[in-house]
Amino acid sequence: MPENAAEVTAAGIARLAGVGRAAVSNWRRRHADFPQPVGGTETSPSFALSQVERWLRDQGKLAEVPLRERVWQELASDSATAATTLVRAGCVLLLVRDRPTLWRQLATAPDTQLAELLPVALGEVLAPHFGAPVESAVHTPGLRELLPSVPLLRGVAELAAELGPRDTFEFLLGRHLDANPRQYTPTPPEAAALMAALAAPSAPAPSAPGPSAGNVTVLDPACGTGTLLCAVPHPGVLYAQDAAPELAALAGLRLALHTGGAGGTGSAGGTGGTGSTDQSARTGHEDRTDHTDAEIRTRAGDTLRADAFPRLAVDIVLCHPPFNERNWGHDELAYDPRWEYGFPARTESELAWAQHALARLRPGGTAVLLMPPAVASRRSGRRVRADLLRRGALRAVVALPAGAAPPYGIPLHLWVLRKPVAGERPSPELLLVDTAELSAAGGRDSGGGRDNVDWTTVHTTVLDAWHPFDRLGTAEERPGVSRAVPVVELLDDDVDLTPARHLPPPAAAGGTAELALVRERLADTLRLTAELTPWPHGRDARGADDARGARPSGAAEPAAPLHRPTTTVGELARAGALMLYAGGSGATADVTAVPVLTEHDVLAGRAPSGVLPEGVAAEEPVRIQEGDVVVPVLGGGAVARVMDAALAGAALGRNLQLLRPDPAALDPWFLAGFLRGTANARRASSYASTATRLDVRRLQLPRLPLADQRRYGEHFRALAAFEDALRLAGQLGEQLVQGLYDGLADGSVPM
Repeated sequence: MPENAAEVTAAGIARLAGVGRAAVSNWRRRHADFPQPVGGTETSPSFALSQVERWLRDQGKLAEVPLRERVWQELASDSATAATTLVRAGCVLLLVRDRPTLWRQLATAPDTQLAELLPVALGEVLAPHFGAPVESAVHTPGLRELLPSVPLLRGVAELAAELGPRDTFEFLLGRHLDANPRQYTPTPPEAAALMAALAAPSAPAPSAPGPSAGNVTVLDPACGTGTLLCAVPHPGVLYAQDAAPELAALAGLRLALHTGGAGGTGSAGGTGGTGSTDQSARTGHEDRTDHTDAEIRTRAGDTLRADAFPRLAVDIVLCHPPFNERNWGHDELAYDPRWEYGFPARTESELAWAQHALARLRPGGTAVLLMPPAVASRRSGRRVRADLLRRGALRAVVALPAGAAPPYGIPLHLWVLRKPVAGERPSPELLLVDTAELSAAGGRDSGGGRDNVDWTTVHTTVLDAWHPFDRLGTAEERPGVSRAVPVVELLDDDVDLTPARHLPPPAAAGGTAELALVRERLADTLRLTAELTPWPHGRDARGADDARGARPSGAAEPAAPLHRPTTTVGELARAGALMLYAGGSGATADVTAVPVLTEHDVLAGRAPSGVLPEGVAAEEPVRIQEGDVVVPVLGGGAVARVMDAALAGAALGRNLQLLRPDPAALDPWFLAGFLRGTANARRASSYASTATRLDVRRLQLPRLPLADQRRYGEHFRALAAFEDALRLAGQLGEQLVQGLYDGLADGSVPM
């Protein structure tokens, strides 16, 4: 095998063939001619991509490897680290975009000659974007660095002709981040968009000084891959610094590819970009801002210890700092002039970042930081918090829902800070906003987690509270959601700024009128549930039930289980009686949002709660059709749900399998009903150390004529209607009970 031949892991093979990793393991065991590992480890071997492609084609499991998949596999297996190779790819993508004619001329040269010519061409393209090479985090790669990667760089340029340079880089960057989740802590674009909106300067009066559109200066002192800076609309200058040199370089290239560029926004092949995949699950919030004519200054280095912009005074600072960092420079920075509001304790690295942000703002400039919730209440930081309040530097604290940003298990906070203007009176109030319980259902106590954040509601709630407070210095109180709290109320022994501890409780379920409506709905649902309650022996065991639904006398004796010839889902799929599809993330280039049916939606029997991100996806999403059967594959439970017309068009989420039966061969309700059998799920489940996984192909169902299937299907459909009624009754009962508890406790419901 050639020295630099691309390699692929078992997960990559599964992605190529559109199957699960278990299928790849089965192929390795059952097929003696399956390619042998050429690298990796015993537990995570890697295989030669060319050999895998050939084997998959010979087996009829692959027609052609998509170009984007081939390029990614080559990048991931390059002799340099993936991040370093991605930086080289980004440099070439800038060349392809800004100097397309020059690239086409260079691309005709042999690999060795191309590697010799590229450094000069890349240097000419990078200099206008990043300035002096000595200071910039983006360096021009040399001959030795480029020569092993020339075939990959040609593939990257070819992919740019298909997707556009910007989207090509976004796709490769997103894949790199997904492949290394423990190495990076990305900022979700929805959170970045909210932070940018909070920091956006209000329109000044005609005579008042202030930044105008296209003239805003923005700094991110812990830039990561540049997501926060990408969310700022129409900036003038973007400053970025990160302690990891490869991240600083990636951020700079990403920002440069988001600019209009000297050569316009087209690609070498003339196609422009349409999306972004760097963790870009979006819910109606655009983070793909064109930074036409924006200057970019990126530096590598430890911001707190070695600030690259010590004399900077910008309009906006956006920052997602590292959390709970003990080794942030406490000992050597004791007398640093940035600690204007008090020297942070060793355990308060986040307060050091907050004060660094204030030190780099012009008077009246705004900083927005993503913070862990403990910063608002730790006793070791109360003196700094108190001084931030007294001097009017801290303007708002916003509690986000759990799942809004990593770590996804806790509700993070946004701190909005503003550098005081000399001679102005400090603000007497602090805005506190609590969105921590807003979920995909658009209400409270309805779930939570990474896929259950209703970003549209979060954005609206936060900005509706912030904008009037920013203009007027106060805001209308919304119980349980937002309140402008007098600073004097917060300056106690704890200086606890956690929003939930200072907000009045929300009105109990809308008061007695709404509770009365809930009670009526519950009564109607209970009556429906009683009507739908099935008899174990069927309605015709001894004649039809009477008009009151009373059980007929003389119930049938229990029958012995039937022994019928069976088949499996896998056999039906091979015979063409149904099609199997695995759910995934996917993406869309549509302007309108595409709903995603998640695993939690199937288990809860509710409408799709996710939204498909915009941008370029590694694979097209699976769209649901009426009559499809969806099965969750994790957890070991017996759940199968038939899709109706209301769910058609939604995308299939992660950890779900979709079965699309041929109506001429299989009834969907018959299929779903037998898949739900407890014994069936037990036989088809496999067990890992931390989870149970269902192998849908091993699920069994009897071989029956279509007419008999439909008779079973009618019974299963009736059971599903009864189950839906029970679920709704439980939800309404819980809502009524909790509403009465709350109402009696706060006095809104009379005794």
